[in-house]
Amino acid sequence: MRRNFFQLRLLPAALSIATVACGTSSAASRSSAGQSASSPAAVVIDAGHGGFDRGGIPGQSVPEKEMTLDVAQRLKALLAASGYRVIMTRDSDVFVPLPTRVAIANSYQNGIFVCIHFNSAKRIGADGIETYFYSRDSLPLASAVHYFVAGGAPSPNRGVRRRGFYVLRKTKIPAVLVECGFLTNPNEGQYAQSPSYRQKLAEEIAAGVRGRFSVSSALSSARVATGESIPLQSYTDQTNVRSSGRSRSKHSNKRSSRKKKKRSSESTGSEASATSKEPEG
Repeated sequence: MRRNFFQLRLLPAALSIATVACGTSSAASRSSAGQSASSPAAVVIDAGHGGFDRGGIPGQSVPEKEMTLDVAQRLKALLAASGYRVIMTRDSDVFVPLPTRVAIANSYQNGIFVCIHFNSAKRIGADGIETYFYSRDSLPLASAVHYFVAGGAPSPNRGVRRRGFYVLRKTKIPAVLVECGFLTNPNEGQYAQSPSYRQKLAEEIAAGVRGRFSVSSALSSARVATGESIPLQSYTDQTNVRSSGRSRSKHSNKRSSRKKKKRSSESTGSEASATSKEPEG
């Protein structure tokens, strides 16, 4: 009789323990699901140019394809160390057609696409950092990457620009193209040839990738520590460029064309194409 009494007294305790265990298991399951949902995304890194496509302009002494690949490989190492799944569109000196680069990016539905370039211009005084995007969903990523790269480089801030480069227009995931300075500028060309500077660029781009969810609409000119709010960048929309009217004379058209080229980005080094009409970025 006493044994049955003790069994009855132990039953509520057993039920209580079972309830707690189930609750703990459920919480652990939710926690695991939450961690999975917030786990680092795949990052597709695209080193501009490659192979026969040297990048830049004729006569340029610093080969863009080598600088972009080096920064991309350094960025890969940094992001992989942070737990990201990293995919390279090229990991050696080979030419990859633009549609192939886009196809690689679009095969990762929950990923992001980061295209690395350096600028070039006939005017050696042209300098600065600029970041491009196309889709509105890509603006937070562009803001974060530009915020860190422009803030960490000893070069002028040329701003964020919206433009329909092939690799940005055709990708279905957040995509940015960052121009890490002008290789035709004596100072920036010298910076780019320094391994420590290329490492710095990779670190700043990585910080932008990690901080893309911290972008807010509150604008601020001052940099803040990683993890705090990153300001959403204003941008110049270069997708609505009007073509010259047919009524203008040939002389007028040529003059207008020259003015447009001067007003828009002075970069020409990233205008390699999959076909003769499709700019890479």
